[in-house]
Amino acid sequence: MGRMRENPRYNVISMRISDEEREHLENIMERTHLSISDIMREAMEFFAANYDRIDSERKAA
Repeated sequence: MGRMRENPRYNVISMRISDEEREHLENIMERTHLSISDIMREAMEFFAANYDRIDSERKAA
């Protein structure tokens, strides 16, 4: 039987990316030793923490 997790993850999100985006992710994986899932989780946390600044920069452009 599998290991029980304290916070199991049941939701799956998939997306299509270009070869260039995939290569970029693979480079990040090599440098950080993180999985794509972990990289995407960190990216979502960063975006959420910086959304107001990012949004105001988009509007100013």
